[in-house]
Amino acid sequence: MEKDLDNQEEITEQNQSEEELSEQENNPKQEDYEKKYQELQENYIRVHADFENTKKRLEKDKYQALEYAYEKIARDLLPIIDTLEKALESAKETSGAEGIFQGLELTLDNLHKVLLKHGIEKISCDENFDPNFHDAIMQVPAEDKQDGEIVQVLQKGYKYKERVLRPAMVSIAKN
Repeated sequence: MEKDLDNQEEITEQNQSEEELSEQENNPKQEDYEKKYQELQENYIRVHADFENTKKRLEKDKYQALEYAYEKIARDLLPIIDTLEKALESAKETSGAEGIFQGLELTLDNLHKVLLKHGIEKISCDENFDPNFHDAIMQVPAEDKQDGEIVQVLQKGYKYKERVLRPAMVSIAKN
């Protein structure tokens, strides 16, 4: 019986030493996993920080783009202001109204060119009344026009690309 106990103790000691060996073998794997986990976690933190920085930079760029969206049109309008100032100076020096008329006509033409360059154009009033583009302010009798045709333009309308900025105010024929 003592032999059996000694044998069992030896077997138990062998099993324990085998378990210790297998734990030692698993331990490097465990360390590798922990090291890999740490690397991945650090990489995640870096990538997340980069993402947040990019997000903030894009927000800033978007804000600046909206803030300075009208810079181009404003820059293009400056020469028109210069032309108006020159027309004013010319009006002071010239006693005739013809020079003022030509100066204002030229300035207005330049303004329409700048607006057209930026997608803003006049609404045509040569056709029939269109409620999408025209506002009928009044109806007047006009023998030379058919019902619903535009007789007079009271205020010009403008559109930006396909959107109406301001409809044209018109009077239409009613016979």
